[in-house]
Amino acid sequence: MMRGWIPTRASAKGRLVLAALESFGRRGYDGVAVADLAAAAETTTGPLYHHFGSKLGLYDVVRADVERRILDRMEGALAVPERPGEDPVATALVVAFDYAVRAGVARLLGEPHPRGGRDPVADLLTARLDSGATPLGAMLAAAWRAALAATAEGAPPAAGRSALLALRAPPVS
Repeated sequence: MMRGWIPTRASAKGRLVLAALESFGRRGYDGVAVADLAAAAETTTGPLYHHFGSKLGLYDVVRADVERRILDRMEGALAVPERPGEDPVATALVVAFDYAVRAGVARLLGEPHPRGGRDPVADLLTARLDSGATPLGAMLAAAWRAALAATAEGAPPAAGRSALLALRAPPVS
């Protein structure tokens, strides 16, 4: 799905989204103040409230965008024909993990959403694995987010990758 608006540094709204992506990615939701976001975007707090209503509104926009990118990568990895000895779900988790680490959003995706609610990664995995008959999709998503959180706290990314590759989903029948 193509989005209708792409943030650029040319507008205060775009600068706020880009600053939020970097700030929330590095420090998480609780570690960022509205004044920090405005300063990083070279604006005042007024445009933040005007365009997003609140810090949480801005976080929602950034988190939804990043999660859409993650889901696109996971769906692409899951669409590749399965090879002997390879678990497509573990591969999709690693593809998404690697992207999140490279993009600097491990902390953002490793932390629970402040609003709570449904986990889109868990929903994707549940639909792929068992249509909700078991909590397996939620468990795998939680493990993926835990690997991201550990990496954001300083664990080597290779350790997170290894842990994810050790996960084995049962074959889909």
